[in-house]
Amino acid sequence: MKVPPLLAHVAVFVGAALIAAFAAAAEGKPVAPEAERARELIHIVRQDCGSCHGLTLAGGLGPALTPAVLADRPFEGLVATVVSGRPGTPMPPFLGIVSEPEAEWIVDQLMRGFPPDTGLPAAR
Repeated sequence: MKVPPLLAHVAVFVGAALIAAFAAAAEGKPVAPEAERARELIHIVRQDCGSCHGLTLAGGLGPALTPAVLADRPFEGLVATVVSGRPGTPMPPFLGIVSEPEAEWIVDQLMRGFPPDTGLPAAR
């Protein structure tokens, strides 16, 4: 039985995507969320986090979240702060709003220079 070409292409594409995701995870790099979710996360960080950390993330009530400020901070500690908050401070936990892998992606993006907010994806 001959495999239809479209099915073969889909199988190769899915296999390549899985290999890339596992390779990124093995290298310790956060796996990027799908494009629509990434836009939502960028909007959350720019608007919700920006309400304390400044809309440009250069500081406000909360400290700056720029690559220069975050460069010497431990990655795992920053992820823990996003997920669990900081008791005794205004920093709330975001677990339930973002998953731990999404928090890892957010911290990675913050350490590189956070992307601009292009707005939320269109409602379906």
